Amino acid sequence: MPAGTLYRGREGMWSWVAHRVTGVLIFFFLFVHVLDTALVRVSPEDYDRVVATYKTPIVALLEYGLVAAILFHALNGLRVIAVDFWSKGPRYQKQMLWTVVGIWVVLMAGALYPVLGHAVREVFGG
Repeated sequence: MPAGTLYRGREGMWSWVAHRVTGVLIFFFLFVHVLDTALVRVSPEDYDRVVATYKTPIVALLEYGLVAAILFHALNGLRVIAVDFWSKGPRYQKQMLWTVVGIWVVLMAGALYPVLGHAVREVFGG
């Protein structure tokens, strides 16, 4: 293979992969959410049992993962729009990705207590 033609897996590839993975995860969450919400019409008792399982610490961790997926997907989507529609976007796509990652980390740190606070209190008391 001639030099320079093999894609080496730089930031662009990993942001592409992460964007697709987070999109699929969000889709599956929405699918399950529609199913569990529809359960209320079929069996309100079963719906109440399902919703009760959502108050466990394990599900709180999954909620934090959902927040992480949605935030990254949204922020990276804005970056993709900038790359596609801004004439200088392709030139700055790498810097924009690292900006997205930085903003994502700050927002995820800010989401720790609101999303996981009740789970930590349940597990450790307080």
